[in-house]
Amino acid sequence: MKKIALAMLFAGVSLMAADGKALAGKCAACHGASFEKAALGKSAIVKGQSAGAIEKSLHGYKAGTLNKAGMGALMKGQVASMSDADIKALASYIAGIK
Repeated sequence: MKKIALAMLFAGVSLMAADGKALAGKCAACHGASFEKAALGKSAIVKGQSAGAIEKSLHGYKAGTLNKAGMGALMKGQVASMSDADIKALASYIAGIK
């Protein structure tokens, strides 16, 4: 019985874990499906950046302390509802795109 309960607990945690690929879906309109575009012709291309750099930028946008290329307000709205785990998962996913 304990093994079943533990298995269900781990399965539930896995389902609740942030999914970087799913989170990236709302970013594709501006950044491209592979993050190869300069968003609205203004931002730096995100593809090729490290997970740490992406995560740092996303946290800065969320806090309202970052305004690269005048995109601060727009990006703040995009990441406002993301948790720290969401941001980490998204940054890892983007950094892993080849």
